[in-house]
Amino acid sequence: MPTSTVLVCCVVLIQLFAGQTDARSSSPWQTLSGGAPLVIARGGFSGLFPDSSSAAYGFAVQTSVPSAVMWCDVQLTKDGAGICFPDLKLNNASTVEYFYPNRQKSYPVNGVSTQGWFTIDFSLSDLSNVYLIRGILSRTEKFDGIYHILTVEDVTTQIKPENFWLNVQHDAFYEQQNLSMSNFLISASRIVSIDYISSPEVNFFTKISGRLGRNGPIFVFQFLRKEDIEPTTNQTYGSILSNLTFVKTFASGILVPKSYILPLDDKQYLVPPPTKSLVQDAHEAGLQVYVSGFANDIDIAHDYSSDPVSEYLSFVDNGNFSVDGVLSDFPLTASSSIDCFSHLGENAIKQVDFLVISKNGASGDNPGCTDLAYDKAIKDGADVIDCSVQMSSDGIPFCSSSIDLSNSTMISQTPFAQRSKQVPEISSNGGIYTFSLTWAEIRNLTPAIGNPYRSYTMFRNPNKKNSGKLILLSDFLNLANNSTLLSGVLISVENAVYLREKQGLDVVKAVLGTLTETGYGNGTTKTKVMIQSTNSSVLVDFKKQSKYETVYKVEEKIGDISDSAIEDIKKFANAVVIVKTSVFPLFDDSFVIRQTNVVERLQKSKLPVYVELFQNEFVSQPYDFFSDPTVEINSYITGAGINGIITEFPFTAARYKRNRCLGEKQTPLYMAPVQPGLLLQAVNAIPPAQAPNPVFTDDDVTEPPLPPVAAKSPTSTPGDSFTHAQPPRPSGQTRLTLSLRFSVFASLLLLWISSPLCS
Repeated sequence: MPTSTVLVCCVVLIQLFAGQTDARSSSPWQTLSGGAPLVIARGGFSGLFPDSSSAAYGFAVQTSVPSAVMWCDVQLTKDGAGICFPDLKLNNASTVEYFYPNRQKSYPVNGVSTQGWFTIDFSLSDLSNVYLIRGILSRTEKFDGIYHILTVEDVTTQIKPENFWLNVQHDAFYEQQNLSMSNFLISASRIVSIDYISSPEVNFFTKISGRLGRNGPIFVFQFLRKEDIEPTTNQTYGSILSNLTFVKTFASGILVPKSYILPLDDKQYLVPPPTKSLVQDAHEAGLQVYVSGFANDIDIAHDYSSDPVSEYLSFVDNGNFSVDGVLSDFPLTASSSIDCFSHLGENAIKQVDFLVISKNGASGDNPGCTDLAYDKAIKDGADVIDCSVQMSSDGIPFCSSSIDLSNSTMISQTPFAQRSKQVPEISSNGGIYTFSLTWAEIRNLTPAIGNPYRSYTMFRNPNKKNSGKLILLSDFLNLANNSTLLSGVLISVENAVYLREKQGLDVVKAVLGTLTETGYGNGTTKTKVMIQSTNSSVLVDFKKQSKYETVYKVEEKIGDISDSAIEDIKKFANAVVIVKTSVFPLFDDSFVIRQTNVVERLQKSKLPVYVELFQNEFVSQPYDFFSDPTVEINSYITGAGINGIITEFPFTAARYKRNRCLGEKQTPLYMAPVQPGLLLQAVNAIPPAQAPNPVFTDDDVTEPPLPPVAAKSPTSTPGDSFTHAQPPRPSGQTRLTLSLRFSVFASLLLLWISSPLCS
């Protein structure tokens, strides 16, 4: 590494640690010690980098609470060296089979014949040319084949963790191969500081007890699945759980899977907890309780709405108990959960101000645009709830996430399915459109929850998948006006031209009439009204007839916008909505390339910028945001400085406003915005040259005036109606470049990747 880079690294680290403190919650913790729960980084930051790599450990140290513990699954090589590797078999997370294709063997492991490339068949020298790869295939492969296997000593000398945890998974297996794990640990303890040692084998603790000194490591007994057999006692782990006083004779703590404390049923919902938890029982026995299995990029209980912070808080801040530590692949999220979001009451001071705007209500938890979705959005802290207005054939405006009822209801399973038709102006596919049914027919349809990630076998809240009912625009407005928690409503109006020309329906008139009827009186109520559309002529029409705020939505990815386009937008709009990739363009839908300056340019012209669509599912986020919706929100709010977010999960965004860490003099690294493009740079994945997106100009903004309302045509025979017209010209696309403030968080990532420690 060049001398200048080393100096920069040192300065950054000095600044970092000068401002870091331990967890600062003033509320009492319900841990055994009364202190904050430990963050234990399993193999480092193994949710992004290969498990137990130098980058994983280094990044975990820099982006976690200072007291974070680095976890090492210690394995023994043929010559008795201790390495940090997640499994007995090297082929699960390394390139060993490519370098040694003929050295596969079979051994009995816990009584089961197992094939693979075992650590005991390779010397440390043999492994010098073997590289680490991801062990979970759904994670990015961009860091595969970069980092070497580390020894236990390497981790302590190169990474210098504050706390170090060695997990001994297979002591009996090594003993069968004439290798002694206890002898290795005793020898290593003379040169390595070991703070915790865990194992699922009782006999291991018997052998090592008293041999590591009076001030030696804390011993933690690891519980495997309840039905598994512990080899020393020949009892199931479930049976041992009922005798915690026995465990206390050789260990100071227990490590259990999440399901031991908060089990799930067959549908991935939490089972109602017992009156007294395992944590409370263990604490009474004098045992600390550590919990394994935390990872942002796995399907968690539906109760958490795909929000990993909510899951952590249910274990550390539930009002009844707090576990003593969490073992996580994403220690940054564990750190922020404990330090930034624990012990936050509903009246906690807001640290940052922006609009939380729902998308079809809380549609991540309920069918969109239903009474339940709106009720939950209000309860969850949305500032603004939204209604996508659709029109029935008899001219009644109501809320529905789609003009095609087959996208939002179970209509395809009813006789109304015969009314499917093709409307090229709306979609290239056939649909069962709202204007083909009366409101009396629509109101009794069964709603359907959206499942945008069905292809990943991820489904939203199945217990509520058909709950709630569609509501009229008037009911929506009354609900909002009766709420003391909302600041406004957003009414989305689309397809106005088609509805006027082809169906004889005036959606603008219907919306204005309903607003007047429900007492909104042209902007005189306490509840602010915003009218949104992708069609400028719709907003011009509203401006002519009312004083409501108008919001122009640019639904395509843009990268730049001309001054003339901005001036045109200001004539009819008070704010602008853009999509997420118009702020942070992506490479291969996986990595942020850079930040545009679209937000900056619009805000300089006094146009607030709202961004959509925010979702909690980890597959909706590029790798830069660590499969954490809170990290993504933070990067858009404090990084890009947007004025509001449009989300299907309002609770996650509303909770972020009360983020304690944003009120500190120096924001900790686990709450620093991500530097766009740096992760892509770190993996040397330079995106291929591609034609830039066109500049969004005034030609893209200007639309012809709305046509007059045509006489309503006679009703067509169900299933036999086809409308032929040219599809509308898509609104323009553009791309832009705005600089995001450089965060210490991002610089450390690049420095760790490029340093000799990561090779």
